[in-house]
Amino acid sequence: MEATKTRSKATKRLVESAVMIAIGTVLSMFQFTGPWALGGGITVCSMLPLVIISSRYGLKWGTFTAFVYSILQMILGISNVQYATGVGMAIAIILLDYVIPFSVVGLSAMFKGKMKNEVAAMVLGVVCTFLLRLLCHFISGVMIWEVLWPNELGWAPAVWSIAYNGSYMIPEIIITSIAIAILYKPLHKYFNGDDLK
Repeated sequence: MEATKTRSKATKRLVESAVMIAIGTVLSMFQFTGPWALGGGITVCSMLPLVIISSRYGLKWGTFTAFVYSILQMILGISNVQYATGVGMAIAIILLDYVIPFSVVGLSAMFKGKMKNEVAAMVLGVVCTFLLRLLCHFISGVMIWEVLWPNELGWAPAVWSIAYNGSYMIPEIIITSIAIAILYKPLHKYFNGDDLK
């Protein structure tokens, strides 16, 4: 009986994670560019499903789910890898533009249970992990993309990379944080996995 219950929970976790990955992937395809953006696409909460999985099932499973999502994003953006001038650069693009920046989103529930205010804990986790994602894109911009295509404005590589990547990542941070602030209280049982107990 206990083994069946454990298998049922594992199946539910797997199916739910697959659905959340699919939702996040579909949301990532609907991008818009703000008038301030120098490039990159802003999505409406494409990372939120990964944040929810991290909150429901913990950091390890959340990071694994985010890693799977990163592989899907890489497949969808595989044309970027073709610009690499060598194997090392191709690996750097895969790691810095896809695998690492999206996988760290799985750590977004890292402050859960460590602060009195649960909403603040989730928002802080989103801000920290999305800033880590921004850092990866920034490094990639300086090390890879500025070498391949120097920016047309003549800005210093670091300035261009932070301006370019920040122009879409900062809105992503704000949009996702607002969504969590609005959704967490009415859906706190879902975020906390109370239905799994």
